[in-house]
Amino acid sequence: MLQLLLGGAIAGCGFVGVYWPGSVESFFGVLGLLIAVAGALLSVLGVLSLGSSFTPLPRPRVRTRLRQGGMFRLVRHPVYGGVILIGVGWSLADAPLGLVPTALLAVLFDLKARREEAWLIERFPEYEAYRARTPRRFVPWLY
Repeated sequence: MLQLLLGGAIAGCGFVGVYWPGSVESFFGVLGLLIAVAGALLSVLGVLSLGSSFTPLPRPRVRTRLRQGGMFRLVRHPVYGGVILIGVGWSLADAPLGLVPTALLAVLFDLKARREEAWLIERFPEYEAYRARTPRRFVPWLY
C-alpha cells in the first residue's frame, strides 16, 4: 500500500509546476526517458522470470521454487530495481521533486527486500550461495 502511495506521489510531482531550468531540461528529459525505459524493461523481465511465483508481497508463495535464472542471474530483486529506475527516470525527465518520494520508495524497497531475503533463507537453504554469487540487489551492474 505504501509503495502505491509513493508511486502516486512520484507521478503527482509532475503536476506541481516545478521543472528543471531550461538550460538542462532537454538533457534531463532524454536521460530520464532512457532510465525509465531501462527500468520498465528490468521490471518486465523480472516479472517474466518469476512467472507464477510473482506476488506483490515479500513473503514467497508456499508452492514456489527459488528463481535463479533470467534476470535473477544478474540481480536479486529486478522488479524493485526496475520500479526505482522508473521513478528516477520520471523525476529526471519531468518532475525534479519526484526524486524525494523516489528516494523514500528506494528505502521502502530496501527494507522489503531485506525481509523477503530473510524468508527466502528460511525456505531455501541454497539462497545464501545464490546471494553470494549475485551481489547486486536491485540493478545489474550497480550495487
